[in-house]
Amino acid sequence: MKKLSIVVFAFVLGLVAVACVSRPRPAEDKLSYTMRLIERLYVDPVDHDSLTELAIPVLLEELDPHSVYIPARDRQAVSEPLEGEFDGIGVMFNMLTDTVVVLNVIPSGPSDKAGVQNGDRIIRIDDSLVAGRKIPQDKVVRRLRGPRGTSVRLDIERRGAQTLVPITVERGVIPIKALDAAFMIRPGVGFVRLSAFSRSSASELFVAMSQLVNEGMKSLIFDLRGNAGGYLDQAIAIANMFLPSGELIVYTEDRDGKKVREYSNGRGGFDDIQIVMLIDEGSASSSEILAGAIQDNDRGVIVGRRSFGKGLVQREMEYPDGSALRLTIARYYTPSGRSIQKPYDHGSAEYQMDIYNRYSGGEMFAADSTRQDTTKYYTRSGRVVHGGGGIMPDHFVPVDTLGMSAYYMKVNGLNLIYRYVLDWGDRHRTQMNAVQTLPELEALLDGQPRLVDDFVRYAARNGVEPDYKQIAVSREIIEAQLRALIGRNTALDYNGYYSQIYPIDTTIEKALELSKN
Repeated sequence: MKKLSIVVFAFVLGLVAVACVSRPRPAEDKLSYTMRLIERLYVDPVDHDSLTELAIPVLLEELDPHSVYIPARDRQAVSEPLEGEFDGIGVMFNMLTDTVVVLNVIPSGPSDKAGVQNGDRIIRIDDSLVAGRKIPQDKVVRRLRGPRGTSVRLDIERRGAQTLVPITVERGVIPIKALDAAFMIRPGVGFVRLSAFSRSSASELFVAMSQLVNEGMKSLIFDLRGNAGGYLDQAIAIANMFLPSGELIVYTEDRDGKKVREYSNGRGGFDDIQIVMLIDEGSASSSEILAGAIQDNDRGVIVGRRSFGKGLVQREMEYPDGSALRLTIARYYTPSGRSIQKPYDHGSAEYQMDIYNRYSGGEMFAADSTRQDTTKYYTRSGRVVHGGGGIMPDHFVPVDTLGMSAYYMKVNGLNLIYRYVLDWGDRHRTQMNAVQTLPELEALLDGQPRLVDDFVRYAARNGVEPDYKQIAVSREIIEAQLRALIGRNTALDYNGYYSQIYPIDTTIEKALELSKN
C-alpha cells in the first residue's frame, strides 16, 4: 500500500510539473512559449540555437525582402566588401586551368614585397598541393587568407625558372577598392565606375575626381551599373560633391512618420562638372539614392535602364553570438517625394523574379514596355518623373544584341576568350608588366593587329572550328573583349579594361554622345 502511494504521488508530481511547463508565463508571447515547450517536452533532445537559426529567417521573410538574418559564420564575408579591407596576401588570381594563376599583384602589398609576380602559378600553399586537384576556389582563398602578421609559404612555378620558387608571404591588410576605374575617356570627358558604397567610396571618388579635374575634365560619365548599394552616408557624401548648397539629397521616413532630411552643404567641390550617370537593373539602394538626387535636382542626365527598385533602409543589430539582424526601419524618398521601392506584396518569389520578368516582358529592349507607378512627381525644373519601382533613366538604352553569332556564343560559353588571354599573357608577360599608362596599353595592343586571327586559331586547337561569316559578325565584340581582358591583367587593372571595352558598350557610347552637348 505504501509503495502504491509513492507511485501515485510521483505520478501526480509529474502531472503538476508538466502542467507548470504547459502554462504560459505572465506576459510571455506565443513564440517564446512554444520554444519553451519544445525544449522541455519534445520527445527528442533539441538544440535551442539550431531552432532559433531556422526560425528567425522565416519570421523575417514575412516582413520584406531586405530584412535579413546573418549567421555569425557568414558575418565577415558579408561585411568585408562594405568595410573596405580584409587580411590576406594581396593577389588577384584565377583557377581556370585548375592551377592558381596570379593575374595581378597589388602594388606594395604583402605578395609584392615578398617577390610574387604577375603570371606566377601557385603549386603549393604551405604543405598542401593545390595544382591539378580541382580544389574549389573558395577553399584556396581560405588557405591564402589569415590574420595579419601570420605567414604562408608558397611554392611557385615561374616561366624561365627550372625549379619551383619558394616564397614566404607575411599576410597584411588588403584594401578593397570601391572605385573600379577612373580615367579620361575622351579629351575633357572623365569616366569613373563605382562598384559599391563602402566605407571608403566617397574618399576614393574625391581623390579620383581631383586628379581628373587636373587632367582637364569638364564633364563626367559616372557608371553605377551593377552597383547594388551599401552605406547610405556614402551616397549622401557623394551627392554632396556635385550639388550646390541647400539642395535636398534624400529623406527617410519611419513607422511613426518621422522624417530625416539630408541637404547638400555646397562644399563638395565639383558642382560645375557636367554629369551623365549610367544605371541599369542591377543599380540598387544607395545607387538609386544618388541617381535620384542627381535627377530630381536636374543636376545631370541619367542613361541606361530602370534601376532595381530598393527604397527600404536597414539597420544592423548584433546578437551576443556574433550574428546580426538587418531590419528595415524606414523608407527613403528622392527629393521630389518618390518612393522607388518596387512592390513586394505578392511574396518573395515574385519579387525575386522581377528582373527575369523585365526580360520576358520586353522591358530590357523597349522603354515603352516599362511598368511603373503612373503617379507624377516633378523635378526642380518641373520635369515629370515616376516612382514605385526604381529610377527610370532620362535616356533609355536597350540591351545590345548586335554582333552576336553562334560562333561567338560557343567560344564564350567555353570561356575560350578568357583562356586565350591567359595564354597570351604568358607569351607577352614582359611587355604586359611594362605597361603603366593607358597610352602604353594602346601601343601594346595596337601592335597586335592580328589578335582576333590568333584567337581563332587558338579556338580551333581547342575544338571550335572557324566559321568566317559568323566571325565577321562578331569580330568587333571579340576584339574588344580580348583587348579589355589583356588590359585588366596589366597594372592598370579595370582602367585597362574599361578603356578598351567602351567602343562596344552602347550605354557608354550614348553617354559620350550626350556629353558633347
